[in-house]
Amino acid sequence: MDIQQFKGLPFYLKLASVLFSLIAIVYIVIVAKEILSPIIFSCLFSILLLPYAAWLENKLHLPRSAASMLAVLCLLACIGGLLYVIGSQISNLASDWPQFQDQLHKSQDDIMGWIRSSFHVTKHKQLTFVANTTNKVVASGGSVVGATLLSLSSILLFLVFTFIYTFFFLLYRKLIMRFFESVFQEDNKKLVHDIIENVQYIIRKYIIGLLIEMAIIAIVVSGAFMLLGVKYAILLGLITALFNIIPYIGIFTALVISAAVTLATGPQSTVIYVIITLVVTHLIDSNILLPVVVGSKVRINALITVLGVIIGEMVWGIPGMFLSIPVIAVLKIIFDRVESLKSWGIILGDEDFKQNRLAKKLRVKKKVVLSP
Repeated sequence: MDIQQFKGLPFYLKLASVLFSLIAIVYIVIVAKEILSPIIFSCLFSILLLPYAAWLENKLHLPRSAASMLAVLCLLACIGGLLYVIGSQISNLASDWPQFQDQLHKSQDDIMGWIRSSFHVTKHKQLTFVANTTNKVVASGGSVVGATLLSLSSILLFLVFTFIYTFFFLLYRKLIMRFFESVFQEDNKKLVHDIIENVQYIIRKYIIGLLIEMAIIAIVVSGAFMLLGVKYAILLGLITALFNIIPYIGIFTALVISAAVTLATGPQSTVIYVIITLVVTHLIDSNILLPVVVGSKVRINALITVLGVIIGEMVWGIPGMFLSIPVIAVLKIIFDRVESLKSWGIILGDEDFKQNRLAKKLRVKKKVVLSP
């Protein structure tokens, strides 16, 4: 059945077909999470590493297999260095755990005193509530430990397969391109090639801009926390930069972690300055840094961004939150170039961005007309 025949069907049949297709796609995505998740991450990594692998192959005349392997090893070295810095900071935090615990108890007493004076809840009732909650957590401690160990093994396996897939994507990139071109009819080959080229360009630009943005956020937040005298300023700066990848939700999570660590390791008044610092940083990042540094040609409105992050977390958990924005960007590129899907590209786009761009064009035309 072609598109014209589908458009001629009754509304209820078209609605049923669309709903059935969406349910089938979501079900397949959830069931195949262990396969699809590392594959999508590998696609992003291979797009990022493609210029470097091509440079090694063309300039240094390395075989494609050697160039692909060297590019993956460089990526592994960068990730390993970042994990080493974070791990060393966490080990310092673990060595100061007794002091951390004492300060936490002191802060807890102060908070309980404030609750008693403000809400007239006795300290005994507060302690009873805390004790009951602690007992529930301890009772489920065995399952939590087991789940943690299983999660660590799953993460290790996930990383192994991700880097293996990245190597193969780089190695067989021309074969994959010919496959996509051969799947579609001759009339659509130019469109398919255009979509693939735009996806590569925009995703690469998005990832590189995101890495630059993360570096700036880490340096600024770490420097601000050092000036405030916050302990573990570098660790909190790195955490803020990493969580900042997740739109809106990430900065709130980083704020909670930074406030908790600052509350347990320093004066309580410093927590207010930490919160103000992160809020101001987020405002500057969202309104100035993100448009300038990342500057993706595919603008996604805030509503779709939030919904994408939430749906990604519901479907794939934390990996889904990280992958939601690149996946939506790829979908918008496809929707904007396929005639029957352009309406979906409109709903994903940013109306303000289009209006501002149109206003600039009108102002330029007005100046040209009025100029002598």
